[in-house]
Amino acid sequence: MLSAGPTPRITHDEWAFTITTEKGQVHRWSWDEFLALPQEDVTQDIHCVTSWSKLGTSWRGVAIDTLFDGVDTEYEYTMAHSYGGYTTNVPLADLLDGKAWIAHTFDGADLAPEHGGPARLLVPHLYFWKSAKWVNGLQMLPQDQPGFWESNGYNMYGDPWKEERYW
Repeated sequence: MLSAGPTPRITHDEWAFTITTEKGQVHRWSWDEFLALPQEDVTQDIHCVTSWSKLGTSWRGVAIDTLFDGVDTEYEYTMAHSYGGYTTNVPLADLLDGKAWIAHTFDGADLAPEHGGPARLLVPHLYFWKSAKWVNGLQMLPQDQPGFWESNGYNMYGDPWKEERYW
């Protein structure tokens, strides 16, 4: 497992997820509030920048579409933030319309901290560095800005079918 730093150990009582808009509005969910939202079971292939893929992975979580219900934004870009300070940029269009989730279960078990638990972003159509481990929020941005790996030479978008790994 690759990580940009040490593995944070976040309890369910400590965990929260926020969406922050350009108007300063903050939409926040505690762990219990998050679990009370509609849950989805999804099976997706995932692709790592180091050239491996895993087919048919099973996840459970909340669709980003559900979290954006009632969020008023005109911005088209997001920065995902994680416990531990990791960031990655993802266009909003790549998070909506059934393309992304905040996942808390993998293969029927709670997501282990080493795999990003208690919850991680799941954006399976992009390289897996975009599926931020230990995710705690999305910040709306007026333009695309590089996150951690993008600032260190990784591609700004990360399409595995175009092999968009590095600049």
